[in-house]
Amino acid sequence: MSAPVTAPTEGVWTQLVGQPAVEAELRAAITDPTAMTHAWLFTGPPGSGRSVAARAFAAALQCPAGGDGTCHECRTVLAGTHADVHVVVPDGLSIGAEEARSLIRVAGRAPSGGRWQVVVVEDADRMTESAANAILKMIEEPPPRTVFLLCAPSLHPDDVPVTIRSRCRVIGLRTPPVDAIADVLVRRDGIDPALAAWSAAASGGHVGRARRLARDEEARLARKAVLDVPLRLVSLAACLDAADDLVGSAKEETDAATEALDGSETDALKVSLGVGARGPGVAAATRGGAGQLKELERRQKSRATRIGRDSLDRALVDLAGLYRDALVLDVAQSSPAHPAPALNHPDRRADAEELARRIGAEGALRRIDAILGCRQALERNVKPQVALEALVVALRLPA
Repeated sequence: MSAPVTAPTEGVWTQLVGQPAVEAELRAAITDPTAMTHAWLFTGPPGSGRSVAARAFAAALQCPAGGDGTCHECRTVLAGTHADVHVVVPDGLSIGAEEARSLIRVAGRAPSGGRWQVVVVEDADRMTESAANAILKMIEEPPPRTVFLLCAPSLHPDDVPVTIRSRCRVIGLRTPPVDAIADVLVRRDGIDPALAAWSAAASGGHVGRARRLARDEEARLARKAVLDVPLRLVSLAACLDAADDLVGSAKEETDAATEALDGSETDALKVSLGVGARGPGVAAATRGGAGQLKELERRQKSRATRIGRDSLDRALVDLAGLYRDALVLDVAQSSPAHPAPALNHPDRRADAEELARRIGAEGALRRIDAILGCRQALERNVKPQVALEALVVALRLPA
């Protein structure tokens, strides 16, 4: 292990939003070699900053000053260009065995210039069983200068195999408080305080989404369209229209996100394969190119599916949050002595109150269950149109 360093007061630790306990634990590992270990597992709900914490920790590990945030090591790690920090961000539906084996080859190398060879795996819950087994073998017998930082939503066996969890030091993150999110939007991003406060309250504790809502008018309009759905569902025709709108919005987001990426990737691969070139040896050089192009198309299709699912999932989480608000408001009416509940969508309180009046607590619970069932159906590859149509019919308001 390396010699102890003195962690700076701010530096990379400003990346953590509302996580003082996590900051203290990671600082201790930086300053005390006996507190260091070779495998870490960052868990927490969406938006809690799992990957942000892992990247900040990676920067602090490489920094001679323990993460001052200004040196070359810190800047390159946070920018994703450090030679000894490798970040895996799955574009598609899963992290396969081949990608895991490639990562292991990298992890087995000695650091080229940094203090550690650091491997960050975002969304480690997307590893296939074979990929997880490959990573497990490396974690069981790690090289002396390699550190694995895995990120997953929870410690549930569906997210992280017990064998991997048992060999990692677990760092649990929590949903940041609204005021901490608003503060970072104002200080770090220069967002107007009023807009920052609204975005933080509307984000469900998700720092990244709060930033997007504050910066992107399209994101705000998309959220509004989703939250308008529950009170629209007064007839079967309205339900089918709502399903079409939700699926169409996800498709538009997917097309916008993949159009530029797919084209540039395909063009770059064709250039590297010499497609369209002429001259002696070109046929031999491009032999096998069709297979590589087909593999690229497969990965692009997988990425598009994931983007579409993520878009629909955000919409479903927003809907569940509104029905949850209706539930707690209905319960609060029968318990006036209790303090007023915090709402997921405080700006849509009137809608939540109307839903509470029309469907009550029991109706809200049934609809939340239906939304959770729809999320599971999408994960099982049920066609989005079919899953959403079944959902909105279940959400239909009583006559």
